[in-house]
Amino acid sequence: MTHGNEAEEAARVVSAQWQQVLAYDSYTVDPAMPRAAFAHPRLRELYPVVSHGALYLNRCTGFPTPGDVGALFRRAGGGFIVIRHSDGAVLGEPDTVEEAVELIVRNLPDGCGPAVIGTADDVPG
Repeated sequence: MTHGNEAEEAARVVSAQWQQVLAYDSYTVDPAMPRAAFAHPRLRELYPVVSHGALYLNRCTGFPTPGDVGALFRRAGGGFIVIRHSDGAVLGEPDTVEEAVELIVRNLPDGCGPAVIGTADDVPG
């Protein structure tokens, strides 16, 4: 597969996953979280995963992931918390989902581009 074909396939996989995540009900995830992330063009290129009500955005489609993109959680008592799992850093505890998304974008790793097919080992350096 050529690089162009790999990028096109990754874009298709990411798009299909977003459609799934955006269709989740409120028992799975607060629908505002994936909607707000999807509205941002840079985050729309990443591979979304929902687990235990949190939204994870990944630079690859497989596991393990680098964990270097902030994950979005609802905060007990209201608001949100953004945590980067690669180093355990709490990036912030914004009150609105829009602020949380902007916090994730501001803290994207250098050179962060669209998600790739594969695992953390396949993410460009």
